[in-house]
Amino acid sequence: MIEASAPARAGVIGNPTDGYGGSLISCTLGERARARISECDRIELSFGGEESTIESEADLRLDGGVFDIARSVVRYLRIAERKFRLEGTSDIPFRSGLAGSTAMLAAVFGAICRFVGREMTPYEMAETIRYIELNYMDIQCGYQDQYMTVFGGINYLDFRAKEVYRDLSEEVFATVEPLAAHLSELPFVLIHTGVQRVSGSVLRPVRERWLDGDPVVVDGYKEISELARLGKRALLLGDWEELGRLMNRNHEIQQALGASGKANDEFIELALEHDALGAKLAGAGGGGTIIVLHHEPEKMVAAFRAKGNPRVMTLNPGPGLTVSGEAG
Repeated sequence: MIEASAPARAGVIGNPTDGYGGSLISCTLGERARARISECDRIELSFGGEESTIESEADLRLDGGVFDIARSVVRYLRIAERKFRLEGTSDIPFRSGLAGSTAMLAAVFGAICRFVGREMTPYEMAETIRYIELNYMDIQCGYQDQYMTVFGGINYLDFRAKEVYRDLSEEVFATVEPLAAHLSELPFVLIHTGVQRVSGSVLRPVRERWLDGDPVVVDGYKEISELARLGKRALLLGDWEELGRLMNRNHEIQQALGASGKANDEFIELALEHDALGAKLAGAGGGGTIIVLHHEPEKMVAAFRAKGNPRVMTLNPGPGLTVSGEAG
């Protein structure tokens, strides 16, 4: 039996410029997606309490359901003739903007690659996962989720020369700079408001505006990339006031592009009213998770819980994709 898992992630600053040749800082959470694969006499899939089988090419068609990730990996690797049972579970909030679907894809892909004896570097793994999302699942996406779910930790990510989609064989690898060893504290808290999103539905309209040269989008994303570079210095020096200011500006730009939403904005306003230094979306937009920088995170949590019962999470710069076990 082979088991694999991959983490959720939260964008600290710089998102969503990962699809536009930008820079950002991102950190994993403790929540993870998990996949398990074992020998079987046919292809069986078990995800989210639902069961399915793959017995013909027709069974590989996507339908927007929980099996699309597994079907896409089987199609990409062309292994419909192999026999196995694949199970997937996750404790990452559904469509929360925390890379939950990418984490599941990473876990599934990692497990199946081990099962069929296919080896890749982490860079190849991240790029291939992203290629599957874009070309097999038709999800408009950048590169943050794939690199973070594979590499893990808290990283400064540089995606220069990756603003134009290329064939997988021509992709430039991103620069991944681990920061965890230089940080003594991470005074952040994450709040999931319950708002759900689908990545492509949020990212596609902004992408189209960027491709058309809309100066609001082009200039806005250039500024957000610069905010990430400045944010790296503030984070490493523990200059929380400066980092908070940069995070707030990051959100202002995203909000102006229509990528936030009423519920998210209300929680961000609540955070700032309770002395948060900075508050912004943890993802590209539309999803209901915000990241808050606060000198006393526990007081921030109390304020959020007084408003309702949101799910509270914290940054956890832990491992990325892990795979254990052997086939047979």
